[in-house]
Amino acid sequence: MPIFEYVCKECQHEFEALVFGKQKAECPKCQSKKLEPQLSVFAVSAKSGATSQPPMPAGPCGSCGNARGPGACSMKDFD
Repeated sequence: MPIFEYVCKECQHEFEALVFGKQKAECPKCQSKKLEPQLSVFAVSAKSGATSQPPMPAGPCGSCGNARGPGACSMKDFD
């Protein structure tokens, strides 16, 4: 699942978005489609083996701090 990072050119909001196929991301704060893509780092997991370390738990979203993890600020709440 591709997660991209953006900064909105209208309101300067920084966020992450899940983008599928030819979908266009939009700012979750102001719904603008005028976005500046950001360089981001990605995580790579290796197959577990005898010498591998246990997986690290996912941290909060880098943009909004949401405890559900990266991309959570662009996901709808299901509560």
